Amino acid sequence: MKKKVVLICLLLTSFVAISFAAKPKAKHVVLIGLDGWGSYSVEKAEMPNVKKLMADGSYTLTKRSVLPSSSAVNWASMFMGAGPELHGYTEWGSQTPELPSRVILKHNIFPSIFQIYHNAHPQSEIGVLYEWEGIKYLVDTLSVNHFAQAPDYTQHPTALCEMAKKYIIEKKPSLVTICFDNPDHVGHANGHDTPAYYDKLKELDGYIGEIVKAVADAGMLNETIFIITADHGGINKGHGGKTMQEMETPFIISGKGIKKGYVLTESMMQFDIASTIAYIFNLEQPQVWIGRPMKQVFK
Repeated sequence: MKKKVVLICLLLTSFVAISFAAKPKAKHVVLIGLDGWGSYSVEKAEMPNVKKLMADGSYTLTKRSVLPSSSAVNWASMFMGAGPELHGYTEWGSQTPELPSRVILKHNIFPSIFQIYHNAHPQSEIGVLYEWEGIKYLVDTLSVNHFAQAPDYTQHPTALCEMAKKYIIEKKPSLVTICFDNPDHVGHANGHDTPAYYDKLKELDGYIGEIVKAVADAGMLNETIFIITADHGGINKGHGGKTMQEMETPFIISGKGIKKGYVLTESMMQFDIASTIAYIFNLEQPQVWIGRPMKQVFK
């Protein structure tokens, strides 16, 4: 009799453990990227919406970019869970890999977070919205339901925000990435760490607040995790070098099941973002990925 009771208890424990492990940590992930946003600027910037997400969640200001500290190579690493040595995108404006990708599993592109999520959940809604055209070359567009470029933000500054809000409310995506092309261009035109740069950050913070509100209006807020981050920082009027102003970018994660007011002190790299999203959705990451999920931010 005792043996039967012990066996039943073990079976129940195993069943509960398996059920718990299989459950995603949230139903929705909203990834917002600000091109050229260096960590050095956070303390001085007037970004109340971003700082509320920091206070309500977890963050680090020492996430490092891969080299070179420029756009395509770092967006690719963020989406693909590996560095340029493996995914092969090595330059600022890479549209195809300069090095042969170490692995191509599907759709003639190195496996990305979009691809592995789509493979696991083919009926789920996945979207990518962006201002910089270069983003579309770094996303497995065959694995997403919706990808769209906003019109020129110098003429239509609110367009990407409006597109994102409409998409979130109408489609309630499981995974959506929204990539703003600033403050990078202001950094190039006026300089990083300048009044114009901080004015642009204030503007972008307003868009982030509107996107968070759209998630709430869509009835998704209690099941959403937000990630706010950047591809690289900058110095003077450029980037791509090895200074900490160029290399260190914020990683802010907030929402369902995230520790409140927690500061990550551990090392984090650009490619760890894809791994962290995979961990949220309980996805098995490809062997070729080298990213590590930031498990310590979860309650």
